[in-house]
Amino acid sequence: MEEISDLIADYVQEVEYEKLSHEVVHEVERRIADALANAAYSSRATAAGTLRAVGSYLRGDYRTVDGGAFSPDYAAFYNTFLIRYLDFNDTYLSREPLHPSDMLGGLLAVGAAMGSTGRRLVEAAAVGYEIGVRLCDYSSLRARGFDHVLFLGVAEAAAISKLMGLDRVRTKNAISLSLVPNVALRETRSGALSMWKAGAAADASRNATFAAILAKEGVTGPALPFSGRMGLVNVVLKDVDEEAFKDLGEPRGILRTHIKEYPAEYHAQAAIEAALSMDLEGEVEEVIVETYEAAKTILADDPSKWAPENRETADHSLPFMVSVALVKRRFWLDSYDLIGDPTVRRVMSKVKVVEKEEFTSMYPKKLPVRIRVKTERGTYESYLELPRGHADRPMSDAELVKKARDLGLRDDSINAALSARNLGVRDLVV
Repeated sequence: MEEISDLIADYVQEVEYEKLSHEVVHEVERRIADALANAAYSSRATAAGTLRAVGSYLRGDYRTVDGGAFSPDYAAFYNTFLIRYLDFNDTYLSREPLHPSDMLGGLLAVGAAMGSTGRRLVEAAAVGYEIGVRLCDYSSLRARGFDHVLFLGVAEAAAISKLMGLDRVRTKNAISLSLVPNVALRETRSGALSMWKAGAAADASRNATFAAILAKEGVTGPALPFSGRMGLVNVVLKDVDEEAFKDLGEPRGILRTHIKEYPAEYHAQAAIEAALSMDLEGEVEEVIVETYEAAKTILADDPSKWAPENRETADHSLPFMVSVALVKRRFWLDSYDLIGDPTVRRVMSKVKVVEKEEFTSMYPKKLPVRIRVKTERGTYESYLELPRGHADRPMSDAELVKKARDLGLRDDSINAALSARNLGVRDLVV
């Protein structure tokens, strides 16, 4: 078995901005705009204030997306938390899911401190996305009780190494130092959820940033973080697809990732859209949601998903999100104000989530969901395979700009993100 950290380190050295397609460059800029929009809205949340208080212990010169200044690793943590907090940034689905734009938190922190050009940022992000999606194709963490942010940390360490211009040896050490000490547990996303749902990605970003700094200054890590006797493959993964890292060429992985239309976990996107398409009459008596294994396991795995008490659990609750869409005929960030609403709770009590084997076999190429609603006046049905924003049904630039504006990102910031290649990273942060 080839050591994956060697393959990644070699690849980081090979990628050059000049060889990126216009399509890839533009998609990276779209993801920067989407991430900054998420951060803009999240910066007003109570959780952001809590993190700024934590940051008072960790002051430094690294700028955050909303104007703070912390140590480099905490700036990466803070940026990533804001990007991830709403559960409204992008997604990749394969053997393992991932939110690839989480890594932009660290890249923006480091890039701003270094005075990096937008081209270097785009180049590094393209590398990080490619490594992230390849890792998700390589094996599953979720099935074994480990969290996807483990793959995020490896991909981000590679991306930051590219941004910092680290050589092959230092890049490999950064990858090893981000992985070996930081194997995250899936308990973060089990049952009733907490603020750590966003914090886990932020911590992976912090660890990747710190690992790259350590490696830059000459700190070494274990030589076989993946294939060693006690490495990731032998201890955690067990089942891998070695083809996932064959034929590494132009980093086009970002083109296989998905943008969200609704502020909810990605497996709920099609369900929300399907529910909103239904024109119901009469009081709801029964709701059957037929879906695939991952959606049921993640969004309907525990009684807490039928009685969410906080935002973190509600945006991972298929019963809650479908019920809100059916009752209110819309779904946006203020939908979470309906946690505990008696009408929504009544409909939630009527919801049954069922895994359909046919749908599981279609995943992840398609994300099928069928919703049947029985009311006192009749039975209604809606079926959808791909939500808006999926790579095979992408959002337009105009739709992305509208989403960013609705999240409160200023037009000058949107325009800057969408032309990041021509600017400096400092032009993208406050």
